[in-house]
Amino acid sequence: MKQNSHTIKLTSDQQKKLISLLQNPKYKQVEVPYTQIAVATDNCRINLYTSGKCLIQGKGAEDWITFTLEPEITGEARLGYEAVHDPESIKPHMGIDESGKGDLFGPLVISAVYTDEKTVETLKELGARDSKRISSDRVALQIASDIRKQLEGKYTIVTLGPEAYNRMYNSMKNVNRVLAWGHARAIENLLEKVPDCPRALSDKFGPTHRIESALMKNGKKIKMDQRTKAESDPAVAAASILARAGFLNALRKMEKEFGIETIPKGCSAKVKQIATELVAAKGPGILPKTCKCHFRTAEQVLQANGYSRSDLPSA
Repeated sequence: MKQNSHTIKLTSDQQKKLISLLQNPKYKQVEVPYTQIAVATDNCRINLYTSGKCLIQGKGAEDWITFTLEPEITGEARLGYEAVHDPESIKPHMGIDESGKGDLFGPLVISAVYTDEKTVETLKELGARDSKRISSDRVALQIASDIRKQLEGKYTIVTLGPEAYNRMYNSMKNVNRVLAWGHARAIENLLEKVPDCPRALSDKFGPTHRIESALMKNGKKIKMDQRTKAESDPAVAAASILARAGFLNALRKMEKEFGIETIPKGCSAKVKQIATELVAAKGPGILPKTCKCHFRTAEQVLQANGYSRSDLPSA
């Protein structure tokens, strides 16, 4: 069975030769973001991206590679492409990921992103990869902005602010149950936009049935997959970046609201210091409005100010 989607990395000289070839009137020029040139034939599409990657898609892809790309551009008598290693990643599906789970301050943000064969390569070109591998917040926010423009609304973001998060944790007594609820809401919300999406993928954080049991009518129809290192999937990677951007924007909003110059991420000594100063200035009631109160760090912050969990307002 022929594969209908292939990519190959071209050298600078090969790119120039390909551009010249594709300017022939027999190729129909089309507009594709982040490409040097993109064309269509009767049975395949050829996109040459600014990164130097050439994507060939369609039922005639292998023939075009064998009879045009190889003899005229690469000069290699073989199928000169990088096969798609995970064919499931280019099929229509949604990816879900979260941000803020390990941070004392701020919300838990869950995002779901829908992708198909048309959007996967564009997301890769935009830099969609596991957001934890992007060290710069500024870069993450820019990539998130670019991703949102390309997805044409086929994404959703669920934000559990600190107060809502604390109420839910107090009820469920388990972080993974809260996560499952958030993932289920993100899936349901995206299914309203893309009702025929057949599959959802997330990083493995607990039994799949926890998410499935939290799904409502629409979500019960979808195939739910979890796997370790799911961020290698473009949809999950894009969701991780959108979730991170949502989390960062929430922190900036909190800084303005509570007069904090900079709220750091995580649970570092600096985070503990800022939380301790905040409780000293505003009392223990500020903690559920800004922090995840079940964290051990939150208890240490209360103790540093002479309080205990019993001094927190009831949910």
